[in-house]
Order: sequence, then structure tokens, then C-alpha cells
Amino acid sequence: MSAPGSAWRRFTAGFSRLLDWLLIASVAVLIVPVTMQIISRYTSLIPPYIWTEELARFLFIWMIMIGAMLGVREMAHFNVDIWARLGRRGEAALKLVTNVATLVFALVFVISGYEFTRFAIYRISELAELPLWVIHIAWPLTGLAWIVFLGEQFVDNIRALARPETAA
Repeated sequence: MSAPGSAWRRFTAGFSRLLDWLLIASVAVLIVPVTMQIISRYTSLIPPYIWTEELARFLFIWMIMIGAMLGVREMAHFNVDIWARLGRRGEAALKLVTNVATLVFALVFVISGYEFTRFAIYRISELAELPLWVIHIAWPLTGLAWIVFLGEQFVDNIRALARPETAA
């Protein structure tokens, strides 16, 4: 299912590239309302817009969630090594434990995020009058992205466990 050139690997690689570009775009767009806030706070060049603070907060949430999606894809989450080198199979077993824990969090994000989004479906933000579901949907989408990326990691680690240890 998850061979190096498989459709699944191509899909996850393309999805990862899309997330990279969305992260770049969210950071680029975030610069605008934050700059407007700073300029309006310290000069009288532009009036102090209230909506810029809310838009900056919303963009920051999406930036964090997209970064978390990519962090799982690249296995860049926090990691502590407490055992000496265990070999390829031992490390694969530990990574599987980490994957299961991450999967539990992903399922919490999907299930609770769905309820969170459903709660906000007909609500709008106070200042910018943006639909709140656009912000709240970041949680279940993050959980789904984690599940997608964990799929290939599970396959890789199970394959590493199945292969016999080679003498080095």
C-alpha cells in the first residue's frame, strides 16, 4: 500500500507541499494586520482598526495548526531519547508507541473538533464578522491530517519491525 512510489506516498507528499504553501501564505498575510496594528498604535498615519487584532489571532491559530500538521508529517515533534541505541527494530517499536499516542490525540482533535466546529456553525466573530466555523474547523482538520500522515509512518515502522535485524 505504501511503497516509495505508491499513490498514497504521492498523495501525502503533495498534501505536505500544499500545507507548506498554506503556511507560507498564512505567515505572509499575518504580517499585514500586525503591521497595521503597530503603525496605528504608534503613529497617526492610519486609524486604529479593531478587526486587525481579531484577524491576526485567527491567522495565528491557522498558522499553528498547519505547523502542527507538518510537524507530524516530518516527525519533528518533541522527542526524548532515554534508551541507548536499540537498533532499527527497537526504534521502530518505540516509534509505533509514539504513533499510537499521536493517533489518540488525533482522534480527540477530530471528535472534539467536530463538536467545537458544530457549536460555531451559525456564529460570527464580534469584530471582523467572520464565520467562527472557519476558525474552529482547524482542529478537526488538524486531526485528520495527523491521521493521514500517521498512516505512512505506521506502515514504515511495521515494515521495519518485520525485517530481521542486520549485523553492522
